[in-house]
Amino acid sequence: MKNIAIDGPAGAGKSTAAKIVAKKLGILYLDTGAMYRAIGFKALKQSLDTKNSQQIESILKDTSVEIKYIDGVQNIFLDGENITQYIRQNDVSMAASDVSAIPAVRIKLVEIQREIAKNNDCILDGRDIGTYVLPNAKYKFYITATAEERAKRRYKELSEKGQNISFEEVLQNIIVRDKNDSEREFAPLKKADDAYEFDTTTMSIDDVVKELLSKIK
Repeated sequence: MKNIAIDGPAGAGKSTAAKIVAKKLGILYLDTGAMYRAIGFKALKQSLDTKNSQQIESILKDTSVEIKYIDGVQNIFLDGENITQYIRQNDVSMAASDVSAIPAVRIKLVEIQREIAKNNDCILDGRDIGTYVLPNAKYKFYITATAEERAKRRYKELSEKGQNISFEEVLQNIIVRDKNDSEREFAPLKKADDAYEFDTTTMSIDDVVKELLSKIK
């Protein structure tokens, strides 16, 4: 099986580029971050403390997270309900960052991710794909960009969706997520030793896709 792992901080362009590369190569795309967003979404709906491991672990046993492809597009189902349209809100992004630091959450979701990767040629993006989820992936990439540039991209994305949030708040959230993701004890955000790293700050999505494809034989 041909697995491609793309890691990097929030807003680096991982998901957008990964979707395009998957389409060009005719393979499956798996947005692992959406799975953590699902857990974060459920925690918010139940008014739980997203940083409290005991509270979050208490809902995992009765939580079902499924990936289904509808017309070739990944949809995320939580306890049988399609919640894809709800998980890109800023509060869900922060909740996802919190719950992803809880080992029990990562163990539950990584099991699902590995099963999908074992049975399909696919491209996965996240924070720990090349280091923890798929350490034996054939191709590994680590892409990044300055916090300011990543905040600009995320601010534009949220504004286009009608979310009322300031650029300063988006930038602060990016900085907090970077800290949470890179400093968590279990499977933190970091570059795999054998990953190819590049900076997308001044690159267009087309440029990022070309760079990825140039390394995939």
